[in-house]
Amino acid sequence: MSTTVESLSERSAAEVNEEIRALWLRSGGTLSVEQREEYRRLVLEWAAAPQPVEAA
Repeated sequence: MSTTVESLSERSAAEVNEEIRALWLRSGGTLSVEQREEYRRLVLEWAAAPQPVEAA
């Protein structure tokens, strides 16, 4: 599994955030080693994802 930001999909920050929330729900609040790796990958993807532009 690659962990580079460039190789991640072009999902919106909201979509990635939904997956992060689902991961925490599935884990019951405590992440296993594998889940921590998935969380790390998701956070990197979320940080690189296009953020919505708010109107002024």
